[in-house]
Amino acid sequence: MNKKLIDDKLKEECGVFGVFGHNDSAELTTLGLHALQHRGQEAVGIVSYDGTKFQSERRLGLVGDNFTNKPLMKKLSGIAAIGHVRYSTRGETVIRNVQPLFADLETGGFAIGHNGNLTNALLLHDKLVSDGAIFQSTSDTEVILHLVAKSNKTNFIDKFIDAIGHLEGAYSLVALTNKKLIGARDPLGIRPLVLGKLDESYILASETCALDIIGAEFLREIENGEVIVITDDGLKSYFPFPRVSARPCIFEYVYFSMPHSIIGGKSVYNIRKELGRHLSKEDTIIPDIVVPVPDSGVPAALGYAEESKVNFDYGLIRNHYVGRTFIEPTQNIRQFGVRLKHSANSLVVKNKSILLIDDSLVRGTTAIKIVRMLFDSGAKEVHLRVASPPIKFSDYYGIDTPEQNSLLAATHSLEEMCDFIGCTTLKFLSIGGLYKALGQEKRDDNNPQFTDHCFTGDYPTKLSDLEQIPNHTQQLSLLEE
Repeated sequence: MNKKLIDDKLKEECGVFGVFGHNDSAELTTLGLHALQHRGQEAVGIVSYDGTKFQSERRLGLVGDNFTNKPLMKKLSGIAAIGHVRYSTRGETVIRNVQPLFADLETGGFAIGHNGNLTNALLLHDKLVSDGAIFQSTSDTEVILHLVAKSNKTNFIDKFIDAIGHLEGAYSLVALTNKKLIGARDPLGIRPLVLGKLDESYILASETCALDIIGAEFLREIENGEVIVITDDGLKSYFPFPRVSARPCIFEYVYFSMPHSIIGGKSVYNIRKELGRHLSKEDTIIPDIVVPVPDSGVPAALGYAEESKVNFDYGLIRNHYVGRTFIEPTQNIRQFGVRLKHSANSLVVKNKSILLIDDSLVRGTTAIKIVRMLFDSGAKEVHLRVASPPIKFSDYYGIDTPEQNSLLAATHSLEEMCDFIGCTTLKFLSIGGLYKALGQEKRDDNNPQFTDHCFTGDYPTKLSDLEQIPNHTQQLSLLEE
């Protein structure tokens, strides 16, 4: 069964991590990837360099299930390493698509890991194939590898910059050669990448939480459009593209990043509480209790409760031991699937008017089950509140969203969504409230501060594959097979 089709949550594509100049680079990378596990649970890989040779290990599954045995970690010993955790949005989950990808180029060994999605990957893929390239995977990351290999520049960094100059869409990259750890972020800074330091070693990671787990100092974010090169001589930054205002992905604040991560100098946890506060300011319902959908709805529910002066309580309990690989074998059993993850706390919700808060609403299928569960447990009313605006548009930058016609808010009015879910009332945070929670007075329609296309339809880059390739979805499906 395809879990991506039945799971009613958005999925980030992946997380990246890199270490340069540390004798325990593979162990540190393993810990960093463990901290980034929320960004991808389907596959994990590490490439290390010991001063003489590269070692690559890629596995399906979780970090802790694969990179814990001593012989494997000894094999990966070295002075530099990069790693990757994956949730596929392009390319099926098989070993050949697991990153980091590695190849021996004319300039030597080269490994690369990518977070994001290229919106011209199909066009680049077809052009490279017509020029004689032979692809070993169906990941758009391999497009970057081929572009580096194909570049006629002499210096490796020039080759790398030349390659990423062809890319459209969203990317944060970590790459490794025998002398360099390289990080790069797309010109708009859609996908995140941060720089840290542990002793005398530099670290690259998707989030600050990966620095925390190894006790590394957070130095700064990699800037939008920046290429940073780390060698034995230290750091050097390049800004090879025209400078534009950054537009980081707004969903990093709403959902993807860990609550204790710092993005743009802001605490993700505090931002999520502010989302709840502004949701409360826009609301008129006075419930008996505020209940989060755990764990993602907890900070917003706390903010809502504090602002509204309504008691917060756990009317739903989450089972943290349900793995993503659980198989629901029959339709009769499948109906209980939501109870594997959440159970109603009957003594808390019985005869109560519930203000239920979640961070986002995609198809609404999970919301239906949770609302029904609360009513079945004796709730008098269930007022569903979503701490983000309605998701009406598909993503092409590394978030696994359904096609637009499968997004509930794209095909239903607010009243229709409320009836579909079966809640007493339904309300979303406004786009204005979202921006205020992020410290902006309002959204600047002429120069938006964030990539917020899932809510607004304002895509910040070209969508060349979508616009230029007939039957784009079918073409993409063929590439993934």
